Order: sequence, then structure tokens, then C-alpha cells
Amino acid sequence: MPKEHANWSPYDNNGGTCVAIAGADYCVIAADTRMSTGYSILTRDYSKICKLADKSFMASSGFQADVKALQKVLASRHLIYQHQHNKQMSCPAMAQLLSNTLYYKRFFPYYAFNVLGGLDSEGKGCVFTYDAVGSYERDAVTPLSEAEAIDLGDSVEIVILNAHGVRSEHEQLRKD
Repeated sequence: MPKEHANWSPYDNNGGTCVAIAGADYCVIAADTRMSTGYSILTRDYSKICKLADKSFMASSGFQADVKALQKVLASRHLIYQHQHNKQMSCPAMAQLLSNTLYYKRFFPYYAFNVLGGLDSEGKGCVFTYDAVGSYERDAVTPLSEAEAIDLGDSVEIVILNAHGVRSEHEQLRKD
């Protein structure tokens, strides 16, 4: 009698859309707030944007358990950096840290699709986009979507960084 295996995967795609735009002296990061799996909506108010440092924010879609694990690793490494150097990590340094962290897990990667945005040490906006194993590039505009129609909706969270500080906004979208 042949042994049958269940179609099991350690990953789940919770969907999501993230976008980041960088300018001469600003960065805008936005992400939807719906988390779903298959045709089920798990929550309509889930933030996909995480503050990593004073001038660095990361927006992530994909498997949200892996995203949370990645955020915890980055937060702990940033805390170690702060204790060793007595300052916040710059956005380009955080970009390199994220790349190294993703590359370290390349054989069993985080199922997370990340956009990192913020201001560099000169006050210029910067946006970095990543693949699953840590390869990244600096862009001015970065759209990122792991979404189907069921994954989008409810509201969008927007984070605006400039020389005056950080401002966060929520805009309501359709409810279905």
C-alpha cells in the first residue's frame, strides 16, 4: 500500500502590497492593512510597516510569521549596534544588515518580501528593495505586491519621513 503524503508547506502567503518612494529630502512608505490566507480574511487592521530605527522603516508582505521573526532579529541587532556605537544605525547601514540577515537564511529563507525606506545621513530619501535571499538595490520608487484581489482593501497605512520628523497616516479604502 503506497504511503500518501499531505501537501504541507511551512509557509503561507498572507498577501499584501507595499510601496515606497524616495525624493531629495523625503521618503514615503505605504502598505495595505489586510492580512489574509487563501479566501479568508484574518484581520483588516494589521500593520505591515515596522520602525527599525529613527530614520528607517521596513514594509513587508508575504508570510507574516516570518516577517515578525525577521523584525525581531533586526531589532535585536540594532539594539546591539546602539550599545556598541552610542548612535542609531543609518538607513544604508540598516539596508546592509537586512541583506546580510536574509542571506544568512538563504537555505530556509524568510518568506518575506521587504522594502526598506528612510533618510540617509545626508537627509536624502532612500529606498531599498530585496529578494528572498538578500540581494538588494537602491531605487527611487519600489512597488512590491504579493497580492490578489482578496488581499487588498480596508485601509492603507502611510509613513512620511522628512527633515521635520516622521508622520503616520491611515486612509480608508473599500470594505468588502
